[in-house]
Amino acid sequence: MAAGKALALTAADPFPAATSTRAEAIRYIDQITKLDSSKYWPYIKPDLFLKNLKLNVYEPLSFYPGRSTNFCAFGAASYIFIKEDPLGYVKFLMTLYNSGVATYGDVSFKPSDGIKNAAGRLRFKGVLDLRHAEQMWFLVLADRFKGYLNIFNRTYDRGDENRFWAATNYGKFNRMVKKLMGYRVHAVGSDLLHPWLKDVYSYIDENMKKGIVVLYINNRILHKKNHTSVKLGIPTHFIVLENISRIGNLITMQYWDYGSKTLMQVSPETLRKITYGISVCTKKPLHD
Repeated sequence: MAAGKALALTAADPFPAATSTRAEAIRYIDQITKLDSSKYWPYIKPDLFLKNLKLNVYEPLSFYPGRSTNFCAFGAASYIFIKEDPLGYVKFLMTLYNSGVATYGDVSFKPSDGIKNAAGRLRFKGVLDLRHAEQMWFLVLADRFKGYLNIFNRTYDRGDENRFWAATNYGKFNRMVKKLMGYRVHAVGSDLLHPWLKDVYSYIDENMKKGIVVLYINNRILHKKNHTSVKLGIPTHFIVLENISRIGNLITMQYWDYGSKTLMQVSPETLRKITYGISVCTKKPLHD
């Protein structure tokens, strides 16, 4: 695909997107009061694993990809997962914990010994240090899904969560959401050039009515004090939009980002500068 052209993933999905409610997930996880150690995950502490699962079910915004890691794309995909199918998420993680392998959607996960020995041992990542379910999940996702950024580093070594082994390009993110959750994904943009859109805000606003919208952005530009001085940038971050509105020349965005909702106000020009990809994720109907 030529850089900057629309990337459209609209082929028939192999399975309908699963859905469940938080109440169903809470009923399921609250029945589990104690876990034995897993022979497959030697460094995962059962109490921290279970506590983490319950936190994610009760507070789905809490998903945290970790400080200084390259897990942000997996965090955005996970936020969609826990929001749309919390019961499926919990059952999948429990199966992975108890059996060492698991399947969700049409994706089978068979993590390597290196992954199994790394989960529970990540350090200096902020609250992720104590979130053993999230450590397992992010490592397993990074191990399973690959893109061109991972071509020279495909096998996990200690510390690779900070390196290109865990990096995600735009096509890889869209593929992951489509295959893992059975969503149709229509995406515009690329890893190098902005989408060819006359009005980025209007396009996003219209598609917010159709499904979940994920933006692939240059986070460094977003946090610069002087946006007009930016001359060069590349996308580095994925955020899940919750709301967007415009009054005059000021756009207000509310989005999920690193364990919480963030409110940001930008100009239309800044929105154009920071946005490299817009992914619209919609469910396949159960009877299509």
